[in-house]
Amino acid sequence: MCGIVGYIGKASAPSILINGLRRLEYRGYDSAGLAVLEDGRVIVSKAPGKVASLHEKARHDWPAERFARCNTGIAHTRWATHGPPTEINAHPHLDESGDIALVHNGIIENYRSLRTRLESKGHHFYSETDTEVLSHLIGDNDKGDLFQAVCDALHQVEGTFGIAVVSAREPDRIITARRGSPIVIGVGDGETIIASDASAIISHTRQVIYLEDNDIAIVTADHVEIRDLDQVPVTREVAELGFDAEAAEKGGFEHFMLKEIHEQPDALRNAIRGRLDFNLGSSVLSGMGSSARDLAEIQRVVMVGCGTSLHAGLVGEYAFEDLADVHAEVQQAAEFRYRNPLITRSDLVVAISQSGETADTLAAVREANQKGAFVMGLCNVVGSTISRETGRGVYLHAGPEISVASTKAFTCQVAVLLMMALKLGRGRRFSREEGTRLAREIERLPELVEKVVTQSARIADIAKRYADHEHTFFIGRGYLYPVALEGALKLKEISYIHAEGYHAAELKHGPIALLVEGTPVIALANDIPGKDKTLGNVEECRARGARILGVITEGDHEAAEFMDDVIEIPACHPLVSTIPTAVALQLLSYHIARHRGCEIDQPRNLAKSVTVE
Repeated sequence: MCGIVGYIGKASAPSILINGLRRLEYRGYDSAGLAVLEDGRVIVSKAPGKVASLHEKARHDWPAERFARCNTGIAHTRWATHGPPTEINAHPHLDESGDIALVHNGIIENYRSLRTRLESKGHHFYSETDTEVLSHLIGDNDKGDLFQAVCDALHQVEGTFGIAVVSAREPDRIITARRGSPIVIGVGDGETIIASDASAIISHTRQVIYLEDNDIAIVTADHVEIRDLDQVPVTREVAELGFDAEAAEKGGFEHFMLKEIHEQPDALRNAIRGRLDFNLGSSVLSGMGSSARDLAEIQRVVMVGCGTSLHAGLVGEYAFEDLADVHAEVQQAAEFRYRNPLITRSDLVVAISQSGETADTLAAVREANQKGAFVMGLCNVVGSTISRETGRGVYLHAGPEISVASTKAFTCQVAVLLMMALKLGRGRRFSREEGTRLAREIERLPELVEKVVTQSARIADIAKRYADHEHTFFIGRGYLYPVALEGALKLKEISYIHAEGYHAAELKHGPIALLVEGTPVIALANDIPGKDKTLGNVEECRARGARILGVITEGDHEAAEFMDDVIEIPACHPLVSTIPTAVALQLLSYHIARHRGCEIDQPRNLAKSVTVE
């Protein structure tokens, strides 16, 4: 992985490919490359580092007429899995003849045995990648029909792939296929664009086709033909993208992350709009696709996710148990299918994923379906694999999230989980009056978050006092414990500070030994049940010289006295307070990273959508 772009049409392929890669930079990568077809040859340019380095290298090495004349090509940004980020390991990779070029997201698990077999037939390899093996395998199977060669090669590989392939011998087409790694095809006027993410397509067309697993497509400038790997024709609908090119731009903000933090009031409005029923004190989530009777029969809710989505699920665990009186648990998606989970037909499994393409979460969905569970997706990307394979669930409608560090997707995930818990609760013992009060509190979320966002400048001043430390602790209790975990994750992701989130009660069970004079402790001491206990833990930290930044409820002067610095959150329902608290920590992390001069939108070693296990 990480980003694929392909183009065939009438315009300058090198320019379109490079611009497409720029739109995919948010996904995280360490090298880039492109290949174009010119006069019966494949011409390749690759470079470690940023897309800007690739652009500079191609402009320097290639004549200007190549940019103007070439109208077919493929490009890639690589996040290293096999071999370090070098020019040799960067994609595209060529076959033995040099006439076939390939870009690839995913992992070929049996590449070693394939490489040994190909070497015995006289193939020479130059990189350390699994991808080069696939390009050689396609070339070895090519008997004059590139499509057939790709089919034959893919039948021999084990693992995941999203690929785009071109051949100097067939310059009028691109072959693309997927298994476990997304591919979307943009259908334009006399041009077709292939990408791993719609962000690279939106400036050209809003008409797209999403490939499904084991689809393989022949793409020309004015036609897309899709078959399965056994060459049986399949039909995929043309969909319309739900956002425009402007939504994928910074809009005057210094970073995408800051823009997306400021977008959260509107994102929450979109996530909530039309989904609260104040008359019944419930929520309207038609995507769940179930009757009240079916929902009442659910005995357990199991949420699966990774990273930030896992933390959202932990908030959901409290919500489902407290509001719906139903047992709930959160499982790390990477472990779910390997531990043979105990799942029954009365279980609701909620797969949480911003992209809807997270490989581990998708594997968990398939395992839950195999065991007969009632499976739903909670995704932000319309048409994503998880949303298609679950067939039911709730979209976030948060809009595109470009920064690698998730912000608005997390808060919208929590908001939707609260509405799901409200809906389940009203089918059990949660009264209409209680439901209406909570629905009104959820309705306030955009307003609550706006009040936090307006404190950005003040939080920036506070951040200066915490930016030079290399270790930071986040503590919280109850509903705020998952927020402490998420706050620590945000800080370590973008500032490279070692940050740990702990349940406040766990401090005395080991971590307190790490406190020295001046160590920052971020204490979530909102006015919720357990606040007094948290303040006691704060006192223990102060006694050991820690510097305390408290996130507290607005006007709570008692809690403020325990802190060296404070960020105030508007008073609201304890479960609802998790969202404005998370926004405050997002701003804190952003400003600390900015003071440290970090690459905020594209942190080192990270990728936006993790499509390999």
